[in-house]
Parts: sequence; structure tokens; C-alpha cells
Amino acid sequence: MSETTRPAVEAVAAAMWAEDRASRGLGMELLEVGERRAKLAMRIGEAMVNGHGIAHGGFIFSLADSAFAFACNWTGEVTVAAHCQITYLRPAKLGQRLIAEAEETFREGRNGITDVRVRAENGETIAMFRGHSRTIGGRILPSEKDA
Repeated sequence: MSETTRPAVEAVAAAMWAEDRASRGLGMELLEVGERRAKLAMRIGEAMVNGHGIAHGGFIFSLADSAFAFACNWTGEVTVAAHCQITYLRPAKLGQRLIAEAEETFREGRNGITDVRVRAENGETIAMFRGHSRTIGGRILPSEKDA
């Protein structure tokens, strides 16, 4: 796909966000999007704390995964996770606002790799996530031919 036929990254993100009930339901905020990158935030609420009194890792993973999704779908082609891994470096606490910054670092053909750093607002790194993506066909926005 040429640069001239590629839809605006912001329009792609807006269309995805409108349908993303999971991210919105967890209270995530879409802060920034751009080519190969995205930034989302989420505050750790009462229902996100585990038996140790810290954020359950699944919620941190969900934030990173959502940032990954917005970063790897920037072209407007439907792209999904093929494999993801996360390393938890510090605990997140009740009430903390976490910020996930994603950057697609590799894309060739239908495959990509996106790295996500999850930080607390004070800048401390909470977790590092790496997602492997696969473009599966289809468009996020209807093409001009379909309209």
C-alpha cells in the first residue's frame, strides 16, 4: 500500500477506539497515536488489586496489549497479536496511573514486533512487553471503493 492511499493514523485509531469496549471498560485513555506508536493510560482501581495488595498482572498486561494494538494497526490493515510476553519489574499500586508507550520496531510482510514500556507517572518502569503481530487481511476503515 502506498503512502498516498494509507488512511490517517488518527482516523484508524478513532475507529478502533469506538469499538474497543475492553480498553474503555477498564478505564483506559488513548493519549497519543502516530505511525508505529501509541500511548495509553489507566488508573489502578479497587477491582484491579490482587491478594498481595498490588495491581494484578493481568490488568498491566491488558494496558500494554491495548497500546500494542494501536501501535501495530497504524496502517489501517487489521493486525492482531500472534504472541506476547511481559516482564514485570516493579509492582503497581492502588490509585497509580500507569502509562504504556508502544513502538512498532519491526514490520516485514505480514509480521511485526512492537515493544511497550509501562511506567508509573513518576517515571518508574513497571513492566516491559513485547508483542509479535500478524496482519490477517481486512481494513479497519472502509476503502473509498467500498463507500
